[in-house]
Amino acid sequence: FQTTATFKGGAVVRQLVELGFRGSGDVLRREEFEARAAVAAGLTAAAPQKSLASVGKELKNNFLQALAEREEANRTGKISSIIFIRDLNSHRQEVSAYIDYAHRLTTDDFEVYFSGKKRILPQNTDLSFYNWDRNVSTSNSSPNYQVIAENACGLLFKNKSDRKIINVDPKAYPGDDTTRMPVETDLYLHVVIYDHIVRRGT
Repeated sequence: FQTTATFKGGAVVRQLVELGFRGSGDVLRREEFEARAAVAAGLTAAAPQKSLASVGKELKNNFLQALAEREEANRTGKISSIIFIRDLNSHRQEVSAYIDYAHRLTTDDFEVYFSGKKRILPQNTDLSFYNWDRNVSTSNSSPNYQVIAENACGLLFKNKSDRKIINVDPKAYPGDDTTRMPVETDLYLHVVIYDHIVRRGT
């Protein structure tokens, strides 16, 4: 269906394309399109702040660019992003984790990440961590998400602000006000970002 008219001049639609929200040929449901449009608007609405760790950094990698685009919105609570990373640790073991980006922004020094001095790696303190070689898994709720691990639908995350459910199964609908974006990057084996628009007071 035609939705461009909903957004003046199609500016938000263009932002969707620039941010990588390209269609696969499937028709989006209205709520999915509007969720993606709201994410794009939220990522670009505010002017950069000096306090942002990404400001002034030369970001050549798609993943770091994607994090920089979401930094301000996650710091202010407009969007709550979950980052899935699968990679090798220092022992060359395959590990993966679902990371609460907003929470990590408060606990980690992202200056070193955006400057390329360090890489963001899965930790056993993240929302969900799995060591594929040792078959060890952990799950931890964060200030923003409750982990729902024992569920017939698989791993779910419940946002503590609006109580909406994020489903990280790539074959499933990610949830209301949530979009799933795979990120092509040579820094990691696999990266996906789930952007959840936080609806206050719902």
